[in-house]
Amino acid sequence: MTKDYTTLPATHMRRNDRAVIDEAWIRAMLHGAAVGTLATAHNDQPFLNSNLFVYDEAAHAIYIHTAATGRTRSNIAHNPLVCFTVFEMGRLLPASVALEFSVEYSSVVVFGRSAIVEDEKEATHALQHLLDKYAPHLTAGEDYRPPVPEELKRTAVFKITIDDWIGKRKVVAADFPGAFGYGTTPGA
Repeated sequence: MTKDYTTLPATHMRRNDRAVIDEAWIRAMLHGAAVGTLATAHNDQPFLNSNLFVYDEAAHAIYIHTAATGRTRSNIAHNPLVCFTVFEMGRLLPASVALEFSVEYSSVVVFGRSAIVEDEKEATHALQHLLDKYAPHLTAGEDYRPPVPEELKRTAVFKITIDDWIGKRKVVAADFPGAFGYGTTPGA
């Protein structure tokens, strides 16, 4: 019998054996992922935007920054409900039948509400948190000048308040026959 997914929670997963509800794993995935994809809506049209981001565990929120004007800001102003995802691709898993080819993967999907950060202190904190994530070897005040209020006017910092999340993962045995990494030639 087919499920009516319109009546199920957004976090409902068809393959329960792939669902990850371990919050420590989900947090680690959000901390470790390099890029995330933000989904907003423009009327009835979905809109995706890939972003650098930082997960702020203390705030239970994700911060991104983007242009001060544009589609993301416009969409969020009209509808603050968003979805955000990160993912990693593992090995490709060949099979003797094309339909049975598969891949290892890990992902997290976040459901929440987004808003532009108006508070200067919070926006500065978020931008510094982003800098700390992507350039941990550099020190504010030594290697570069930290963000200043005048610069905050030239960008937009968005906070995604997390309402719910779910992880998904497929990993097979290390000795899976013929498994190989994308972009590599098996046996070469």
